[in-house]
Amino acid sequence: MKKNPIEEINNFLKVSTPKSWANEARSRISELLNDHANCELKAASTAMGFIYKYSSFDDLCHKMSRIAREELRHFEQVKALMQKRNITFEYVKPSRYAKTLREAIRSNEPERFMDSLIVGAIIEARSCERFYYLIGVLPNDISDFYARLVESESRHFLMYLGFARAHNKENSLDFKDKLDELLKIESEIITRCDNNFGFHSGPLQLD
Repeated sequence: MKKNPIEEINNFLKVSTPKSWANEARSRISELLNDHANCELKAASTAMGFIYKYSSFDDLCHKMSRIAREELRHFEQVKALMQKRNITFEYVKPSRYAKTLREAIRSNEPERFMDSLIVGAIIEARSCERFYYLIGVLPNDISDFYARLVESESRHFLMYLGFARAHNKENSLDFKDKLDELLKIESEIITRCDNNFGFHSGPLQLD
């Protein structure tokens, strides 16, 4: 029987999105969509970065190319939701969330490759969890769109995680220890109060 992707993701992540974050999302749709659009562009750029850096891995390049195309399509779809609401797209700098996770990536290979893939998997998993969390919370057109994104983004999560595990197996790395370390960092970011609201931010106030 096919696994429910959100169950697998909830089992993977160590903490759930705080309720107060979802309450903020309901009243900050403009900020949410703008940041989401930025996230889709950055996700496409990340996938392209893997292709440039690790071009000798044929299967990786093939799947990252697919991810990049899908993320750009999602960007177009978020932009359409924004245009419907007369929301102007503005560039947003990398969030505390992504910046903190990437600071934990080691600089030497082959560890850097594995760590980067794990971070990619974690970001995709949290994105998927938040899409699912917001279904029914936001207006119907956004909720319907986010419901459709759960399946595609969960595939991206599994691709990143699968490549990380394969790279670990080939190079006898410390996959489990590094995964646990990064998930702990991610949990702290998600549950700690943030100064700015964003798609991957912590709550502006605690539950």
